[in-house]
Amino acid sequence: MDTKRFAVGFGWGVVATIAMSVLMAVGVLTGMSPMPKPIPLAIVGQVLGDGLPTPAIMLLAAIAHLSYGGFWGAVLASETRPVTVGKGVVLGLFLWLVLQVLFLPPLDWGLFGTAVTPMISVATLILHLVYGVTLGCLIDRNYMVSGPSPAGRSA
Repeated sequence: MDTKRFAVGFGWGVVATIAMSVLMAVGVLTGMSPMPKPIPLAIVGQVLGDGLPTPAIMLLAAIAHLSYGGFWGAVLASETRPVTVGKGVVLGLFLWLVLQVLFLPPLDWGLFGTAVTPMISVATLILHLVYGVTLGCLIDRNYMVSGPSPAGRSA
């Protein structure tokens, strides 16, 4: 495994996760978000229960979300050459589907969030497309910051 490429992908995955998280935060703060609470916060709260104070759950949720996004960015960078916007979008769609089927039902939000509102699936789709497009735009276009371009040509 190319550890440098893995690390670069992880870093850009964190950046892409921040991009989607900013959009999510804007939705929550403006009241436009259809979600009862940010999903990373809901997942960590579900796993840890009510035993921790809210600031600790918020911190753990942020760390978990950034780590998850970073991990998938690293996987994309390690397993795909070149990384393109299209491949980033495919990853974003895959992660959106995983969220809808594996993470939302245990929160009692139902498949695709339908137990709360079908708009959850639309909102989270937009967020995951932002993640995928951002990731696809950044990894190989900015790899030269940490190493040679994937095609071996100088930038």
